[in-house]
Amino acid sequence: MSEKLVKKYYSEMGLREWRRLVRDPYHRLEFDTTMHFIRKYFPKKGLILDAGGGPGRYTIELGKLGYNVILFDLSPEMLEIAKRQIKRAKVQNKVRQTIQGSVDDLSMFKDNTFDGVICLGGALSHIVNETRREKAIEELIRVAKRDAPIFVSVIGKVAVLVTELVRFPYEIEIKKVFQNIRDTGDYHGGYGFAPSHFYLPEELRESFERRKVRILEMVGLEGLSSGHRKETNRLFRKYPKAWKIWWETHLKTCTHPTTVGISEHFLIICRK
Repeated sequence: MSEKLVKKYYSEMGLREWRRLVRDPYHRLEFDTTMHFIRKYFPKKGLILDAGGGPGRYTIELGKLGYNVILFDLSPEMLEIAKRQIKRAKVQNKVRQTIQGSVDDLSMFKDNTFDGVICLGGALSHIVNETRREKAIEELIRVAKRDAPIFVSVIGKVAVLVTELVRFPYEIEIKKVFQNIRDTGDYHGGYGFAPSHFYLPEELRESFERRKVRILEMVGLEGLSSGHRKETNRLFRKYPKAWKIWWETHLKTCTHPTTVGISEHFLIICRK
């Protein structure tokens, strides 16, 4: 049931999901920070799996950087948008395949296939069932080559609870929404967002540590700006010199455990 609701949510999102990561400076923090660490840890070339890559924002960027990419996503509608955007960006020669499926089943790929694996934007969070979520982590690791970087970003539980206070205070009274998220991290849909499991950093770290991978860094993608969309956008628009300093500050602080914990999205970077 949850998977059907996730597919329905993203089928209705259309181009809004394609624009999400670049709609304003606040949302660009997620994209630009992720790309900063991709440049830091990825090999110079190779075949990359973009698992749960939706409309292809990262696939296209990786293609522009010279990587060969396979895009894999649950939503056929998102993949259709991706195909159009890939063609528009003229990187179709770098995108080997676009495949529809769920990230907990990568059985079409052999062990040790990819030089890098990414699963970004919360695709893992949209698997509410814990057994399937753990299977997805195993699969993402399995298909990576030895020493290949694996990037997985999820939606942060603490940030979601704060968002309920700031933007949706009436939902705090709804037990199956607020209290369920607070106590289990699980949200089963029905109130404007796709079903999700919202993570604490230590929970994500422990899931990867059990698989004996080397954890390189954890990163708060919105960092100190989390929950301050209006203020972040105003800083970018009105104070360009201050924005440059803020970006530098973001990169200096985004790996601090406190910053990771408060971020709307946070990223784990590991090596097989």
